Amino acid sequence: MSQRERERLKLFERVKRGELVQLEAAELCGLSYRQTRRLYRRYREFGDRGLVHRGRGRASNRRYASEFRQAVLARYQERYPDFGPTLAAEKLALDGYVLDHETLRGWLLKAKLWRKRRKRPRHRSWRERRAHFGELVQMDGSHHQWFEQRASKSCLMNMVDDATSTTQSLFAAEETSFAAMELLWQWIERYGIPRALYTDRKNVYVVDEQTRQRAADSGEEALTQFGRACRELGITIIKAYSPEAKGRVERSHGTYQDRLVKELRLAGIETIAASNELLPQFCQQLNQKFAVAARAAADYHRSAKGYDLAAIFCYQEERTITADWVVRFENRFYQLAPRRKGQSPRGKIKAQRYLNGELHFRYGKEEMAYTLLAERPQPASKATRKKRAQSDSIMDKYVPPPTHAWRNFQFGKGVSWQR
Repeated sequence: MSQRERERLKLFERVKRGELVQLEAAELCGLSYRQTRRLYRRYREFGDRGLVHRGRGRASNRRYASEFRQAVLARYQERYPDFGPTLAAEKLALDGYVLDHETLRGWLLKAKLWRKRRKRPRHRSWRERRAHFGELVQMDGSHHQWFEQRASKSCLMNMVDDATSTTQSLFAAEETSFAAMELLWQWIERYGIPRALYTDRKNVYVVDEQTRQRAADSGEEALTQFGRACRELGITIIKAYSPEAKGRVERSHGTYQDRLVKELRLAGIETIAASNELLPQFCQQLNQKFAVAARAAADYHRSAKGYDLAAIFCYQEERTITADWVVRFENRFYQLAPRRKGQSPRGKIKAQRYLNGELHFRYGKEEMAYTLLAERPQPASKATRKKRAQSDSIMDKYVPPPTHAWRNFQFGKGVSWQR
């Protein structure tokens, strides 16, 4: 008997002794008067056994056939042996075996094909989600054996909106500035420019404290290439001081490591390029399943209209130009073509390596044409430099005429000395 049935037994014994009437027993049992009369009649006829539910110990009329159960377990062991019950139920439904994931969980536990996994993380204070879509987007890279033993380890760059859990991802060999820029570019093209990014303190996103302090002492601002791109777009970077601080994207990593690894295995994918072709469809499925509605309806993303994203998401450095418009970048020499004849170079030039590999030089706001030099320009010989210097001095030096007052100057003339 269950505990509830034992309590009813005690009440019916009191009714039998005349201490209670059936109406009072119905109120104490939380049942209707008619149901109490039925139960009391069964108690008088069958005793304690009459209060036990008559369906207990019997198979459900809605149970699955044993053949179906065996087919499901066999399919699970054949194709999805390490899948969790929830994901396995989704895949089995595609194979024609439709059942609830909790039913599958019970079958797997009973067959000892699955065991409970309990996570007991340490307690941390709860932080409420941001209210608006695009108000804060968390960004991080996950290094994992995504292709299992079919290929080497790679990195999944992942972005998750804090308000809605909307996700966007990209595969790369490593967590680099170029990979972060490419993923953010994809996010901007799809949703717009977010207000802020929540990242860890890797040098991909922010400079270390010592570098920042040295730059501040010299009156400069130290930024990574990714940080510079975010500043040009007006995106604030917020640093996280623990993995739990950006828990939204960390938990998303767990979802990817569970589901995406198995999807790549089923599709037989073992390259980064093929994985990036699968990711848009996979991210769409995750967003449909796990994304939630934001508390506020306003979208905090800004339009990217007017921004040259290709020129922003690039590797950029300043270089000095020689007098004959030659610049050195990446240990190569380039001959620039000035826009106007006789134009003299002043200041510095920006060398930009785009994400697609293209190289651009910008002098102020103008883009300069260039040609790659086969070898390093050789300096002029000493005789040539001396001759050039003499010619420059003759052309540039001012020669006073013979009648100039300076030529007739005599020291002391016209000066009276007094003691």
